[in-house]
Amino acid sequence: MTYDPPGRADALASPLLERWNETIEATHAQLSHLHTRFFAIDPFSLASAGPAPVEWFADPLEPVHCLGTEAAQRLCDHGLFARRLLHDEYCEYRIVHRPDTSGRARPKRVEVTTELREYWLCLAEHDPELVREMASAVLGLEVSWEDLYGVTEPESLAREERRRAFARLVAGGAGSPEFAGAGVPVHPTGPLNRDHLLFMTHPINGLDDLLFIVMFGARPYARVVGGVRDPALLEQIFSMPGSSRQLFCRHADPAAAAAAHGAALEGRSVAFANPLGMYIRSFTAEVFLFEGRPIPERWIRRGRGFAGAWQRLEIGPADDDDVFLDDIVDVAEANAKPLVGGYQVVRQIEVGPLVVVGEPTTVGDDEFVVLPEAPPIACGEPDFCANVNMVADDLAGRGRRRFGLRPPADSVQVIRTGPRQFTVAA
Repeated sequence: MTYDPPGRADALASPLLERWNETIEATHAQLSHLHTRFFAIDPFSLASAGPAPVEWFADPLEPVHCLGTEAAQRLCDHGLFARRLLHDEYCEYRIVHRPDTSGRARPKRVEVTTELREYWLCLAEHDPELVREMASAVLGLEVSWEDLYGVTEPESLAREERRRAFARLVAGGAGSPEFAGAGVPVHPTGPLNRDHLLFMTHPINGLDDLLFIVMFGARPYARVVGGVRDPALLEQIFSMPGSSRQLFCRHADPAAAAAAHGAALEGRSVAFANPLGMYIRSFTAEVFLFEGRPIPERWIRRGRGFAGAWQRLEIGPADDDDVFLDDIVDVAEANAKPLVGGYQVVRQIEVGPLVVVGEPTTVGDDEFVVLPEAPPIACGEPDFCANVNMVADDLAGRGRRRFGLRPPADSVQVIRTGPRQFTVAA
């Protein structure tokens, strides 16, 4: 198995490319309870493999269930705090503000990323010089060793120390046991991924979760109706013992699980195509107009990938252009509105990994996973909205009045800070 760098955005020497592939293999091994013949970690092992569409819209869906679209937009656009807790569809964004001629701060651009933190962690551990070059190129500024590692000579640190230092300042610990025991906080403390947007840091937007949700779905789940075996419903799959019904209320998890499930029902094995990564698959720029016309192409900057598999998108005028984001009109809905932030942008973005499936095979009777009936999942119920309510309530006490929230459910655990731990029915 040899995956190229995500998006083929970087030219990695062979030893460094091997380290990235070892990261993928180790993550796959940690999910051994999900291993099945219907998922292959090596796409080159599948005979006659063909592409399969696995993609979803990038706007956070859970706040919509709880608050409605307008309130969800205001909440998700609310800076770093919202990004860290709500941007959980494998896509994160940042709004760049600049002063206009009157000195009033106005939205100027939106930056979007789908880059995996594990990739940057791997390179930061093994090749500090390359990571510094990459970070400087992505952010358009001269990045210092102190910003990356907190020291002036990272080569003087042991590899494990470099990895922890980079995690503490730039990548965050994401609730991983590897870093929790070393005192690395969940979120990065340094400016590169706090005041800027370098790559994804939300704990759910990781390589482990990406592998997990596809592997989790890659089984021929079924239900029996009137003595006839039919494909299981998604509500049944996400209601399995040890799983989380709340994940059904997002864009990403149902889309990824459903695609893998559909392949397994046909006896097909699914795999991530080369290069493995999370990508911006499409962007409907046509809904954004300036002075009655589509926005200029120069206001749309794609990077860190290739056509159909970009990892970075910036939309909006440059600093020397006397136009602001809210001069652009969003005509996606019946009532045209000014473009004021990132939520409107990511609603027009589809993200997903590149996936291939193999040839169909016969699924044996003993391979089907028959699930019991499950009640419909009501995504707006109070327990499911506790996390959204908590985020808004923590915004300086203005949340409930500003966002129109119901009281949170006090007994519900509201923060998800680590990879999902599901068990699969035997």
